[in-house]
Amino acid sequence: MSPKSLVRVSVLALIIGLGAPVAQAAEPTGDVSVTMNMARVLKLPTPAGTVIIGNPGVADVTIQDPTTLVLTGKSYGTTNLIAIDSDGNAIVDLVVEVTKGSPDLVTVYWGLSRTSMACAPECQPVIMVGDDTGYTANAISSSSLVEGAAN
Repeated sequence: MSPKSLVRVSVLALIIGLGAPVAQAAEPTGDVSVTMNMARVLKLPTPAGTVIIGNPGVADVTIQDPTTLVLTGKSYGTTNLIAIDSDGNAIVDLVVEVTKGSPDLVTVYWGLSRTSMACAPECQPVIMVGDDTGYTANAISSSSLVEGAAN
């Protein structure tokens, strides 16, 4: 084999070798979890052209740059996230599970009304999806008063 042919074969082998991880990364890669009302950074193996969330009521995604996504848990449940490159090939296909946050979070039911409190060490109101709207409005109003007094 001539030196020129050897170089061509080596370059071809390198190109095929570099393509293998990209093809493997396009396969479903499993599950990812995020805590409700929290965010986490996801790094993609290759740049995404499009990112899709199956149920945007459960989770949301923001594209920071073509390989960096920020996934935010919006309500409890499971959905999926698909990232597609500019050629229409799937980069990732993940199941996203949004879970309850801190073990210090307490849910209190008053009849049909639900409220949430963070109890560590004392209980303080927190705003959670599904809480009574009057309770949520009071919690927001109270925090606005405290913030206004601090300024």
